[in-house]
Amino acid sequence: MISVTKLLFATDYFGDSLRYNPTSRGTRHGVTSGAGPVVVWNSTRTCNLTCRHCYMDSDAQKYQGELTTGEARQFIADLAEFKVPVLLFSGGEPLIRPDFFELAAYAADRGIRPTLSTNGTLITPEVARRIKEIGVGYVGISLDGLREVNDKFRGKPGAFAAAMQGIQNCVAVGQRVGLRFTINRHNLQELDRIFDFIEEENIDRVCFYHLVYSGRGNRMVDEDVTPAESRQAMDIIIRRARDFEARGLVKEILTVDNHCDGIYLYLKALEEKNYVLAERIKGLISLNGGNRSGIAFAEVDPWGFVHPDQFTQHHTFGNVRERKFGDIWTDLSHPVLAGLKDRKPLLKGRCSLCRFLPNCNGNFRTRAEAVTGDFWESDPACYFSDEEIGLLKENAG
Repeated sequence: MISVTKLLFATDYFGDSLRYNPTSRGTRHGVTSGAGPVVVWNSTRTCNLTCRHCYMDSDAQKYQGELTTGEARQFIADLAEFKVPVLLFSGGEPLIRPDFFELAAYAADRGIRPTLSTNGTLITPEVARRIKEIGVGYVGISLDGLREVNDKFRGKPGAFAAAMQGIQNCVAVGQRVGLRFTINRHNLQELDRIFDFIEEENIDRVCFYHLVYSGRGNRMVDEDVTPAESRQAMDIIIRRARDFEARGLVKEILTVDNHCDGIYLYLKALEEKNYVLAERIKGLISLNGGNRSGIAFAEVDPWGFVHPDQFTQHHTFGNVRERKFGDIWTDLSHPVLAGLKDRKPLLKGRCSLCRFLPNCNGNFRTRAEAVTGDFWESDPACYFSDEEIGLLKENAG
């Protein structure tokens, strides 16, 4: 996750203390020294929508064998013991679980910051009030465009209107809320409108996700943006972030799942001859260290299986019904988990030769595997030229 606002303007939000922390250097099992990773718990696969890029391939049916309330409480207690700082409740649609409020409150009571990733359609005024009362730190609501564009992606007419109502209900009770927007070839033209939208609706935060080829998203490889379109998207994000800053609008702006973005901000600062800014950005992305799936980021699926992140559920390290999460996360007997914790010697192709490897860490392994069949090959979503990443011509193949 790249904080555009932190890199450009040195502003601080909660997550920045985890992303840009000197004690994270050399840490193999968490966000910082003495802490565990941020954990996404896909608490259910069931969902009231059928989004075309859903990495969980979720739908409206009920799935058997998901963690019970008692098992989930024990899992959360184990996370607290391992000093996990944040638990992101995701799905499917996590608000479909009738014990969501009990479990989120339990996480907060155990010193873990509960956050929520939702499609927003089930957030009534009463739900928004309860989310606020139990101490949910942040609600991320997924929108992939405005009105018809979003409804087409979500597979349900009226999904935008329902999510819009959910956003407004959060704003009304003072609950911190933001948008989650997955960039692809069909909604690139919506970016400027999304910035207009978050200003008009008094929304605190927006995360622009890059497409990861997993679940139903695996069928969208040919619908991903080109390198030129990735740059176009970043230019829009930079321009609008600067406009908000100039007008004193406090909005947290992030990009997710492509660590090229932080490097792009650095190169743009150099291009603008803003060397002070460039130096600050380079320092921050060096502290961050790039993709940290398997290190500072983990996922647990509805059945308790532990994975490197929510997009890499085809690699499993253990089950929290059988072993504590911390014991699974620190067990290096699984070659993929061990490799992720020290991946640089395993990377191949352009990634292995890139001058920005310390700032990117090979980007996203699941995209590489989806396209090449090799988990350690180059990420096809890297949008830099061979010259930009320092490849010699004889090594460029």
